[in-house]
Amino acid sequence: MNIAVTTPMLPESVADATVVTWHKQAGEHVIKDENLVDLETDKVVLEVPAPETGVLKEILQPEGSVVTAQTPLANIQPGKAPAIKKTKAKKSESENKTEGEAKSLPAHASPSIRHQLHAEGLSEEDVTATGEKGHILKQDVEDSLKQKRSAPAGMPAPSLVTGEREERRVPMTRLRARIAERLQQVQQTAAILTTFNEVDMQAVIALRQQHKEQFEKTHGVKLGFMSFFVRATCEALKKFPEVNASIDGADIVYHGYYDMGIAVSTDRGLIVPVIKDADQLDFAGIEKSIFNYGTKAKDGSLTYEDLTGGTFTITNGGIFGSMLSTPILNPPQCAILGMHAIRERAVVENGEIVIRPIMYLALSYDSQKSRHGTSASDPDGTGVC
Repeated sequence: MNIAVTTPMLPESVADATVVTWHKQAGEHVIKDENLVDLETDKVVLEVPAPETGVLKEILQPEGSVVTAQTPLANIQPGKAPAIKKTKAKKSESENKTEGEAKSLPAHASPSIRHQLHAEGLSEEDVTATGEKGHILKQDVEDSLKQKRSAPAGMPAPSLVTGEREERRVPMTRLRARIAERLQQVQQTAAILTTFNEVDMQAVIALRQQHKEQFEKTHGVKLGFMSFFVRATCEALKKFPEVNASIDGADIVYHGYYDMGIAVSTDRGLIVPVIKDADQLDFAGIEKSIFNYGTKAKDGSLTYEDLTGGTFTITNGGIFGSMLSTPILNPPQCAILGMHAIRERAVVENGEIVIRPIMYLALSYDSQKSRHGTSASDPDGTGVC
């Protein structure tokens, strides 16, 4: 009797998923709990494990299919795993390597990397893995693509020389499609206003420089600027609860907690992991949360729970060298703070021109929903947050 492989229960508010990559083909043996297929939702990639050991008899939903919860994906005929023959053959020269030499391992990739491979028409076997324990890194994929596109010796010159103009069509990920939809929607339904302020970062830089070495030794993570802004933002939101609100239909919901969304750029698109109760964390707790989310974002292991909620969002365009930007709201939130690159500038202090490290901050908010308007970003009218 065959055992059905079905779509798992999808997270709340996620209606369906797209079949991205099958890791086994019909007729191949599978092991219980081995990942069979990746499903992409609007937020995360879900791995569907084999419910039993046996043979994958048939695939019911090919790659690209859109499925809902409990949709049959494939059938498995239960059975024992194929026996591995053990022989007492003499060791070859390659097997007589010294203990210090690394043994070759099968290459494997995270869901996000597998999606990138699939979009580029590559398989895991096409890539030389340089990561630990055979893990395929993003750079490995890029190197393979460069090698694939280069013309081998004796072959015609690349298309750029022959006058041809190369085009490449890649399906948009569910996440990117959803981001585009949500951003367009919020721009049509919200009266977004962005106010800019400049911040003298000298005191923060000095404080970070003074404590960063001991901080890393004590807590195992680096002391970045983001923790300063998260803490400062939480305190500001306590003074102006309208900015920590969200929209629910015709109602404004004022939150008595501070769940801070931190925008992160990934291969699949922009995602916003949420630091729950950020106001209750110290600097080490905030930095550890940011580091853990960054690691999970790179290897594609973020869960739906990591991305849900959020009462306010911070995005840091400074990592791309951006000097100014107008962040777009992350609905249903009312506001978002944009950080930017720090640059030395001539400023006037006490009637004298001095050089200071300056960052421009951008606060975008729905001016219809925020009762305080611009005063929320500049309460004392000084022009400095």
